Amino acid sequence: MSAQIIAIDAMGGDFGPRNIVQASIACLSATPSLHLTLVGQPSLLEPLVSGLAAADRARLQIVAASEVVEMDERPSQALRSKPDSSMRIALELVRDGKAQACVSAGNTGALMALSRFVLKTVPGIDRPAMVAAIPTQSGFCQLLDLGANVDCSAEHLYQFALMGSVAAQALGIQRPRVALLNIGTEDIKGNQQVKLAATLLQNARGINYVGFVEGDGLYRGEADVVVCDGFVGNILLKSSEGLATMISTRIEALFKRGVLARAVGVLAMPLLKRLQADLAPARHNGASFLGLQGIVIKSHGSAGVEGLQSAIQRALIEIEENLPGRLHSRLEDLLP
Repeated sequence: MSAQIIAIDAMGGDFGPRNIVQASIACLSATPSLHLTLVGQPSLLEPLVSGLAAADRARLQIVAASEVVEMDERPSQALRSKPDSSMRIALELVRDGKAQACVSAGNTGALMALSRFVLKTVPGIDRPAMVAAIPTQSGFCQLLDLGANVDCSAEHLYQFALMGSVAAQALGIQRPRVALLNIGTEDIKGNQQVKLAATLLQNARGINYVGFVEGDGLYRGEADVVVCDGFVGNILLKSSEGLATMISTRIEALFKRGVLARAVGVLAMPLLKRLQADLAPARHNGASFLGLQGIVIKSHGSAGVEGLQSAIQRALIEIEENLPGRLHSRLEDLLP
């Protein structure tokens, strides 16, 4: 198997380099063909990798970057005032062919702005969109956009649908069912942008558009790709993660109420743990920026080691599937 090279913004995220380096080391151990480039301040990174086995250390490189994009920093400031930030250097490694993907847990707005500036978009795509897998009753649904584009036109939603369909095909779904998230399934429901996007998708060739889907229909698995603007998508994603955590916590609390509840809990705990693992946000961490001429994966800023590993694994999948290349090729056929 050929080597996969991923550039990691080692300074991004809420907790600094420690979790990022631990996740990187774990991924190196699990994937012998993986090579990682940690971008950041060597004085902070070198001590964290000092105990790494020689074979793994040979597949890990540290590239110096003197600046850090802060989590609350304006994207314009990151773009104009920090040419030597760890985020920008990691993206430039992808642009220059020295890495095949970039993973960052840093400032989302800054990462999107820098990605568009450094890597550019695929021809025919106006804006990249963030996409991630959402658990459903029957498997997973690819949801986009998750916050990169708060205000979207009908044309943008149409482009998101095309990109989401290609991404789902790359993940093994032969004819993905594509739907628009709406407040009802009837044709008369929704705002003007959603209605116009529906008309565009109904007339599109080569895409399996199945109509509108409501929020509960998404979780029932009524579509493989669900499209919305970034404002709605981000609220839906964060609400889903919070709901999963709340239900898990409430169930655990119920099993601690009394002797009988504890006895039932002992029997049910293995199933509960399995459900928790299936729905854990960390397992599904890692949103892809679709529409760029390169692979960029955004991790939650608050992700722990397991979540960061998931983001790196998502990058590995997209490298293997050559997602930007597939997207470019398919969009040439699908876009007018």
